[in-house]
Amino acid sequence: MSSPACLSVLKRNNVTVSGAGRQAMVFVHGFGCDQRMWRLVAPAFEARYRVVLLDLVGAGGSELAAYDPERYSSLSAHADDLLEVLHALALHDVVLVGHSVSAMIGVLAAIREPARFARLVLVGPSPRYINDRDYVGGFERADIDELLEALDSNYLGWSGHITPVIMGHRERPELAAELNDSFCRTDPAIARHFARVTFLSDNRADLPGVPTPTLILQCSHDVIAPVTVGQYMHRHLPHSELVILDTSGHCPHLSAPQATIAAIDHFLRVPAPVPVL
Repeated sequence: MSSPACLSVLKRNNVTVSGAGRQAMVFVHGFGCDQRMWRLVAPAFEARYRVVLLDLVGAGGSELAAYDPERYSSLSAHADDLLEVLHALALHDVVLVGHSVSAMIGVLAAIREPARFARLVLVGPSPRYINDRDYVGGFERADIDELLEALDSNYLGWSGHITPVIMGHRERPELAAELNDSFCRTDPAIARHFARVTFLSDNRADLPGVPTPTLILQCSHDVIAPVTVGQYMHRHLPHSELVILDTSGHCPHLSAPQATIAAIDHFLRVPAPVPVL
């Protein structure tokens, strides 16, 4: 962990470590966010786990200069980064908690190196945002094109418009304000590029290859990842459990942290089947 190469990896992804447990629990944020978004959930696990937080390259306190649009033209590069962090910390059998796009990044990493992962917790995941024949992702291609065009023309204006939609809970405007502040801290050029990678991705074919016991946490009213998406993932992930949280929006770790903690805690306390590798 103390080698220059390992330290470089940890600095690149702004990795922070806390907690007293022997097993690691790694939290990875969604689009437009950073590791601070886990502050209401991650501390609840510090007594039992070694809690690892990181920022995707291009977000938060990561090294923005390391964001190469060509390299990060797919989610695969972020999965590589995640695995490099686990290697740098010499971690195996981790619990990976990924929100939104990072849920799929975790899926790709678990397929690539299954021995590194004991459990996956996917919060608001979507393997494909665009509807396709009998698949309901929540958006038509024209909707995504319009979203990306608005993002290109006026990123800050787009952010102010979209964050209340993402967060839900219009009766709690402070939640959308926090998310908007996070979006506004993100480099607009990186955000525009990563948005295309995120919203145009299609990882449906990867789901059957996940050998890891998985919890899918979906909100009952989520415009970004509707319940039909969680049900689809549950059908196609071989060792999965689907829990629908009775809350709206796409960020239950901010809007309903206690319910999120309870669902994750229950999943972790139930003995997992031994995955077939």
